[in-house]
Amino acid sequence: MDRFYWDEEEPKKSRRERRREREELEKREREEPGKSRRERRLEREKKKRKAGVAELVLTAAVAFVLVFGFVRPYVVEAYRIPTESMVPTLEVGDRVLANKFVYRFTEPKRRDIVVFDSVDEDDYQTLIKRVVGIAGDEIQVQGGVLYVNGEAQEEPYLNDTDLSRGPYGPTVVPEGHIFVMGDNRGNSADSRVFGPLPLENLKGEAFMRFWPVSKISTV
Repeated sequence: MDRFYWDEEEPKKSRRERRREREELEKREREEPGKSRRERRLEREKKKRKAGVAELVLTAAVAFVLVFGFVRPYVVEAYRIPTESMVPTLEVGDRVLANKFVYRFTEPKRRDIVVFDSVDEDDYQTLIKRVVGIAGDEIQVQGGVLYVNGEAQEEPYLNDTDLSRGPYGPTVVPEGHIFVMGDNRGNSADSRVFGPLPLENLKGEAFMRFWPVSKISTV
């Protein structure tokens, strides 16, 4: 079983240290005659647990400050899922972390989940979809099935209870663009509506859901 660093065994103590601890323990027992040895042991264990929890909380708080105080403007940013377009992968209200740095060094790949600025100049929302096509790909949708370059795609992440928005394409993704679609194909305004997405609109790649806590996971 994995152990946290605060659970590591303490180094062996010298005979003098052990004797001093016994003397202090006996002194406390004399001062607290109303408590049994077992009660005092439980109290010590409780204090240890509290100290461990406090250290964990402090570590998490420091990490949070480092990430969102210094890293956020350049590398990582949090986003809230605004619509049902990515159900069941992401639900409305889920919060994800996105790597803002990755696409400075590499191009988006099929199946990446990306956050981006809306192509509508009057819409200031940040949206999230899945990359299904890159420059040069031919995209077509028939009978709820996505075809890329003529090949039907296996997409186990889809909301298979509502796939229909009618046929689309074929269309070829131009240079400097990607084709994005929601996992909830029947309820997603995506590249089938606004066309291929310019790379300049990308803000980052979503890599982790951190809220709600019960659903923390990579995406």
